[in-house]
Amino acid sequence: MTNTTLQNRKPLLIGAAVCAVAAVAVGVWLAKHPAKEPLYGMMQAKTVDVAAKVTGRVEALKVREGDNVTADQLLLVLDIPEVEAKLKEVRALQEAAAAKSSLVDEGARPQEIRAAKAQMQRAQAGAQLATKTYNRVRSLYKDGLVSKQKFDEALAQKQSADQMLAMAREQYDIAVTGARAQEKTAASALSQQAAGGVEQVQTIVDEKNVTAPLAAEVSRIFVEEGEIAAAGVALVSLVDLTDQWVVFNVREDAMPEIKKGTQLKAEIPALGRKDVAFEVYFINARGEYATWRATRQSTGFDLKTFEVRARPVSAVPDLRPGMSVIVHR
Repeated sequence: MTNTTLQNRKPLLIGAAVCAVAAVAVGVWLAKHPAKEPLYGMMQAKTVDVAAKVTGRVEALKVREGDNVTADQLLLVLDIPEVEAKLKEVRALQEAAAAKSSLVDEGARPQEIRAAKAQMQRAQAGAQLATKTYNRVRSLYKDGLVSKQKFDEALAQKQSADQMLAMAREQYDIAVTGARAQEKTAASALSQQAAGGVEQVQTIVDEKNVTAPLAAEVSRIFVEEGEIAAAGVALVSLVDLTDQWVVFNVREDAMPEIKKGTQLKAEIPALGRKDVAFEVYFINARGEYATWRATRQSTGFDLKTFEVRARPVSAVPDLRPGMSVIVHR
């Protein structure tokens, strides 16, 4: 190779060497300054599982999965024949107790009062006659015109007539006055007790109508018509799409740039959007199981993982639980 050729190629060789040095320098710089890893999160929403307080057979489902329901809207109806039969029983007891209480408050019927009054008047007439007879016999006895036995008989008849009159007066007073205060109180208490029993059973019967506690979307229905629905077991799951948030698991060394109130620009692949704003409102350390271990055991230390929650700054149409959220840093 001639000197002329080497001189012609010298600039190319120098340029190649410079490029190689620059590439090595860039590689070293990138190795020392790696790109920050994005934050990956998933959307979640408020979920309410609706259950019945009593066990019954599902008589009718009034909604389907995906339906939007309002607060207090009927979701399903249970058939509870045992409780409905009990309701009839306690209602009959309530009617009987109420009738007894009314009878005690009302007192004796007018016919009974008139009969007691007639009986008292009859006893009064008999007592008056016995008194007159006694007075005549006593006068004759003093004059010695009747025997001691006749006098005793007249006295006994007068005393008996007086007692009959006193008893007839008591019966008339009872009929007019009515029941005693204690009897009225007892009858009223029994009536109230029966009414309480009806309310208690009626409350259980009302539980056959299972309603939505809030306006939401029906996410899952766990029973079918004809199945037995156990008390306390979830029958319908509702999701409130107006109350959603994203959850990030953030390693401790990334936490300095994240505070409560920090706004994050995020990408939601499912919606094709890259500019959704979220605001951090909750930060809490994860359990020990979520701890990130250092790779160098001699000089490293354990890095905790934190749960970070953020809500959309404004409503995002079509946003749903389970969608991925990516924050590029």
